[in-house]
Amino acid sequence: MGNNLMALAVIPGLLIIIYVYGKDKVEKEPIGLIIRLIVFGAISCIAAGYIESFEDSLLPEYPQGSLEYALQTSFLEAALVEEIVKFLALRLGAWNHRSFNYRFDGVVYGVSAAVGFAIYENIMYVATYGFQTAVVRAFTAVPLHAFCGVFMGVFFAYAKKASILGRGGTKNFFILLSLLVPMIIHGIYDTLAFLGTESSTCIQLACVVILYICAISTIKRLSKADCHAGFYPRARVIEYDQNL
Repeated sequence: MGNNLMALAVIPGLLIIIYVYGKDKVEKEPIGLIIRLIVFGAISCIAAGYIESFEDSLLPEYPQGSLEYALQTSFLEAALVEEIVKFLALRLGAWNHRSFNYRFDGVVYGVSAAVGFAIYENIMYVATYGFQTAVVRAFTAVPLHAFCGVFMGVFFAYAKKASILGRGGTKNFFILLSLLVPMIIHGIYDTLAFLGTESSTCIQLACVVILYICAISTIKRLSKADCHAGFYPRARVIEYDQNL
């Protein structure tokens, strides 16, 4: 793959991370942690490929273009597997890190892991299908993964705060939401893509626009309120850091 195609595969995801990182107004997250989450996200993409191949061999076969094929491939394979492995990348990479002390941190981490996944996946697609695919995915599939990371990260942060407060039931509820909400978004998007009809494509594009609006407004709103959304009083943060 040429340098220009490689850049087209990688740059859209990095621009999204830079945008979200710039919205982190209270405490900038360590660059090393961001890189770690990107790498974990890329590894999770490799794992998803193997899991989906195995799962595909076990599931019933439906004709491509059918509703059954679209729903099975989208929800039981892509959305289910990919959002779980991205969550594991996020959980392993950030949950216990001492810098995870504000709600918006979860957004930054969720986007970083999701973009790591999206960049690796994008490189594979672009290497196979070329320039046109790179352009289309830059505005659709890559932002989809990143914006699913936004919603995963929001609920992940709520789960972290509940865990700190000793509210195990609430933590588990938000963990579940951090998985289910991205799965639903991802599954709907992929179902429309796999149907491949003119009407489904129009609906898919409308969903992408709505997703852009919802995700960006969520990022802006949480960024603005982040100074009031810390997990600890300042003294507690210092004590927590010293105990790690």
